[in-house]
Amino acid sequence: MSNALFALANPARFRKVGMPLLWVSSAASAALFAWGLWLALLASPADYLQQEAVRIMYIHVPAAWMALGTYSSLAFAALSFLIWRHTLAGLYIRAMAPVGAAFTAICLITGSIWGQPTWGTWWVWDARLTSVLVLFFLYAGIIALADAFENRERGLKAAAWLSLIGMVNLPVIKFSVDWWNTLHQPPSVSSFARMVEPAVDKSMLTPLLAMAGAYLFLFIALAVLRLESEIMSRRIESARMRRNHG
Repeated sequence: MSNALFALANPARFRKVGMPLLWVSSAASAALFAWGLWLALLASPADYLQQEAVRIMYIHVPAAWMALGTYSSLAFAALSFLIWRHTLAGLYIRAMAPVGAAFTAICLITGSIWGQPTWGTWWVWDARLTSVLVLFFLYAGIIALADAFENRERGLKAAAWLSLIGMVNLPVIKFSVDWWNTLHQPPSVSSFARMVEPAVDKSMLTPLLAMAGAYLFLFIALAVLRLESEIMSRRIESARMRRNHG
């Protein structure tokens, strides 16, 4: 498994599997979005307390999961880039930080829309909300650092270090509702502390997981597409440098 991952760290090898993976993940994402949205908007019931506002959950919660998952993948790529100097890992940080920022922005915006009818306000400086906002700023910092130096490698190295340092924020996001008294509701799908069954009814859990799958395959498709773009951009830049020095 590790040898296969190291082999894919070579941009040339990655491109051989990139396009088939792009088409498969794009098709899977589109199918799951269609099914998940149909279930979420038409088939699932309204909540007895939140009524129709609960349907924002099907966009908000998977976006939150992907915001955290994308950042975790950046940290893994940062380790690979700093320790083993894998070229593709550095390109991955540059390619996927904007995607993670987009997932985080969707999470914050939909959470604000959901909070208005539920809490009576668009925003509170709640521990969960504030730590997710910090996550967005971390993504923004990574994006800025990747382009902050004329030397591309220095920029990627700085972005990689920030990716690793920012990992301390992920447990805060995850466990903030357990550590502090917050407005944000506790986990409903799973509980690490009690290991209980999901508190969400199957009629709501099914569309939620379908949407989570749609987001996941969208993430894979965007990763392939943006990595292809980064690889081509680097090749064009290398060709220009050789022509200028030729």
